[in-house]
Amino acid sequence: MSAEATNPEAHPEARPELRRRGRTRLDLRRLGRAALLGPTSRDRLPDAIGHVAEAHRAHHPDADLSILRRAYLLAETSHRGQMRKSGEPYITHPLAVTLILAELGAETTTLTASLLHDTVEDTDVTLDQVRAEFGDEVCFIVDGVTKVEKIDYGAAAEPETFRKMLVATGNDVRVMSIKLADRLHNMRTLGVMRPEKQARIAKVTRDVLIPLAERLGVQALKTELEDLVFAILHPEEYESTRALIAAHAGERDPLPAIADSVRGVLRDAGIAAEVQVRPRHFVSVHRIARTRGELRGSDFGRILVLVGENADCYAVLGEMHTCFTPVVSEFKDFIAAPKFNLYQSLHTAIATPEGYVAEVIVRTRQMHRVAEAGVVALGNPYATATPDAAATDPDEERVDPTRPGWLSRLLDWQQSAPDPDTFWTVLRAELAQDREITVFRADGGTLGLPAGASCIDAAYAQHGEAAHGCIGARVNGRLTSLSSPLSDGDTVQLLLAQDASSGPAAEWLDHARTPAARIAISSWLEAHPDRAMATTSAARAPLSVVGARGGGGNAVADLPDATVRLAGCCTPVPPDAVAGFLVRGGAVTVHRIHCAAVAQMRAVGRTSVAVHWRATADVRVTLLAESFGRPHLLADLTEAIAREGVEVVSATVEPPVEQRVRHSYTLQLPDAAGLPALMRAMRDVPGVYDVSRV
Repeated sequence: MSAEATNPEAHPEARPELRRRGRTRLDLRRLGRAALLGPTSRDRLPDAIGHVAEAHRAHHPDADLSILRRAYLLAETSHRGQMRKSGEPYITHPLAVTLILAELGAETTTLTASLLHDTVEDTDVTLDQVRAEFGDEVCFIVDGVTKVEKIDYGAAAEPETFRKMLVATGNDVRVMSIKLADRLHNMRTLGVMRPEKQARIAKVTRDVLIPLAERLGVQALKTELEDLVFAILHPEEYESTRALIAAHAGERDPLPAIADSVRGVLRDAGIAAEVQVRPRHFVSVHRIARTRGELRGSDFGRILVLVGENADCYAVLGEMHTCFTPVVSEFKDFIAAPKFNLYQSLHTAIATPEGYVAEVIVRTRQMHRVAEAGVVALGNPYATATPDAAATDPDEERVDPTRPGWLSRLLDWQQSAPDPDTFWTVLRAELAQDREITVFRADGGTLGLPAGASCIDAAYAQHGEAAHGCIGARVNGRLTSLSSPLSDGDTVQLLLAQDASSGPAAEWLDHARTPAARIAISSWLEAHPDRAMATTSAARAPLSVVGARGGGGNAVADLPDATVRLAGCCTPVPPDAVAGFLVRGGAVTVHRIHCAAVAQMRAVGRTSVAVHWRATADVRVTLLAESFGRPHLLADLTEAIAREGVEVVSATVEPPVEQRVRHSYTLQLPDAAGLPALMRAMRDVPGVYDVSRV
């Protein structure tokens, strides 16, 4: 229930300076009196929601306001007699919440549900009544908001409450839009509560609702919530920041002059643009002060350039970088690569001759609407759904073409979370991520992952539980380990084992960043305790298989009765150019002429011996096969070698490291010409990714 909110004038941190400059302040007491008296005429909108109607028509000129009138009358009648702690009529709260959404550009259905969002929980109105009067869509949203109302107080720390909130948000993002506006109004009017209760509510807002506002792209709500939470939880730093801003207000601000210069440049270039100076909010100023130390006048705001088309954004950028000195390190292109919350803009910074550095944001007007209002600016994302979509099953997930990828991922893994505590832990970790990367799949698709994600995270994001059998990856065409972190724009190809019994290693948890990957790996390890205890990197001696043959193959030294040995470091075969050296015991070791050991032999004064190849075609060679570990790999490789008519003289298998295994084979070939075909046959064995001569 939202009736905990109190008098807006009692809280000094909730003054208009924290909200958008120039906005007409809503007189809640006047609206409360109008609500108690009721409308003077039944054929027009009640005076109490005139502000809402005006704000709504500014974004939707053709909107039908009759449904808002009916929703207000039902809400006012139902809440009549209920008072807020400040002594105001309770109807002032849904009115204020609805006004916030109307100013963001929410469509009529959202505003209707907002007016009614507390009726089912706090009055005798039922969902069936809402459905009968306003339809399935409004009923669906009101029901979703009702289900998450307990998040406010007391039960807010219960993980299962957040799970329900997440599911409700995923089924209709407008549920969370109303919830965020509801929380913003309550935070604005938090003044007469006990300090400990203010702090508890502020912490919940900081930990969950502000990150959700960020992910839904509702920056207008997110920034004001941040300032209000900052004032409650860090009052000393808040006062210090307010003093900085107040001191700056009395000084000359260089940004308006810089903005005038930008206007002139764009006007001369023939680019139609609107140039504004956007003051930073309190938390932003605080962060900049901590990063840069002493602040200059241009640090207290940014320049915003609004244009009509995407191409105009890049034209503006070109003029900025041509006519001013750009700070190259500050350039970011969020148009070509939008953020995970739908945000698009060009960011740059320019230096002026006076030594000021001004940050510049360039975007279209549509991008600006989405940047400010996020999913609220997208209207009704379910408009193309069938009329009965919401009524078929309240628990069934509806298709939302605008739903951010991060929300889809959370909805997927929350179903697999083994218990509420695990869910809560990974939810907090997910919400703490403030940046997302996009990687490209080998089949042309894309994956959205949090910054710092590894190939393991990509595997579970693409293949789900089938990723248990992942044995490696290629990133940008190069083979890499599964623990390798990914960067924005990487192309990743994931390699899966054919053996269905393959499973993840326990150390995968050290490199998994996404909730989906961590939950899936943990669940598999719990279900296979014997496999979990086994470590693939345990130290053990290499496995060796040694045949009966040895010697120098068909290499002959020009030294009577000398024993000839082919060097294992380079394994020469005909017709390689070779060099021989006399070593201890009177033996001659044969190396390829370009082998590094040749220079060492000469440096230590080893006696050089002429070596040539016999006329016979058979050769001996050592090959190194690098592969991903899997059952029966050694047998499959040996079988592939045998099919080529090659004899195994010796084989050595090194201990696996990160599921990668190295096999060394010394082989006797009947003909050197068959070596390329043998190496191809070995590479074709599943799991083998490279075969080379030692």
